Amino acid sequence: MDARLATSPTISAGLVFLLAASAGIVVANIYYAQPLIGLIGPAIHLEPWAASLIVTLTQLGYALGLVFLVPLGDLFENRSLIVTTIAGSVLALALAAMAPNGTIFLIAAGLIGLSSVSVQMLVPMAAQLAPDASRGQVVGNVMAGLLLGILLARPVASMIAASFGWRAVFAASAMLVAIQAAILRFALPERSPKNRETYGGLLRSLGTLLIQTPVLQRRSAYQAAAFAAFSLFWTASPLLLAQQFGYSQRGIALFALVGAAGALAAPIAGRLADAGCGGRGTILSLLAVASSFVVAAGGAALHSVPLLAAAGVLLDAGVQSNLVFSQRTIYAMAPAIRSRLNGIFMALFFLGGAAGSAIASILFLHAGWNGICGIGALLALAAIGFYATERLKN
Repeated sequence: MDARLATSPTISAGLVFLLAASAGIVVANIYYAQPLIGLIGPAIHLEPWAASLIVTLTQLGYALGLVFLVPLGDLFENRSLIVTTIAGSVLALALAAMAPNGTIFLIAAGLIGLSSVSVQMLVPMAAQLAPDASRGQVVGNVMAGLLLGILLARPVASMIAASFGWRAVFAASAMLVAIQAAILRFALPERSPKNRETYGGLLRSLGTLLIQTPVLQRRSAYQAAAFAAFSLFWTASPLLLAQQFGYSQRGIALFALVGAAGALAAPIAGRLADAGCGGRGTILSLLAVASSFVVAAGGAALHSVPLLAAAGVLLDAGVQSNLVFSQRTIYAMAPAIRSRLNGIFMALFFLGGAAGSAIASILFLHAGWNGICGIGALLALAAIGFYATERLKN
């Protein structure tokens, strides 16, 4: 047996912080371009209809990375794999910053998404290094960093672009990620998996794992519904704030910062998961998601930004908590295949989020904010109903 896997798992508070910060820095790269499309498109001579491909190709690259790169964590030494993948992000971000035309930028967008899956290599490593008794807490702390990266990416990008131009966003991120890769190269321990499958066998096993693992199917469904609701809210709320409340781009960016408070729920959820409260925690998390849309509807009806902000915090807390409960359950199943389980789980719930983003603008146009709130609440309630069938079976 590999001696590095035979020792008891251990992880310091400093390493947990580094992994959480790294997760946030990496995942933010996926979202920087979203509020900047209106600036990027004309500068690189993209037609308005083609500018939306920036987000689409970034998401597609990320989805491909989840399927084709993340499972490599079960095959290759993890530290080298993580650092190499992050180094790819540096090159992709630099290409985006210097892109002379639309074609080059779109290629860079796809590569940014593809290489950003290193974040989903960091989370299984954190789970592997954590003792069983505190695994949920460790995963929760790392996932809090990830959610902060998602929530802060858009307002940070908007503020940097307003002062220094959109290219500065990608250039600054490239430098930050390069520093991050160097730190991780020396701070992360080596971890060589025992798996001796071929890469082809590894990929073929993904479908088998999904079919034969009901827990993975269910947890993916719960989180896909929750993340679709999350994407609905955060894609449509800028439209509401601009049209109904007259907010500028900077005002919308500041509103998005409020939602980052929801990330504080992740460490709490991790501790509850470690204490065996995953079942009740899942119900409460999904109820929080459903309730947030009731509050959001009231905020629009009463023309109250504080109520809308409270809805955002409640939504983010619910989505993040459910993610931690789900990952704690999945990571407890089979240490040797954690990377593949995580890749499948993340790919499926990411597709839910992409679906929510895709329909948000159309739904807001035809059904207004009440339509957004109604569908968001129904998604959470559907997940609760599906979870109830799991409890009945047990």
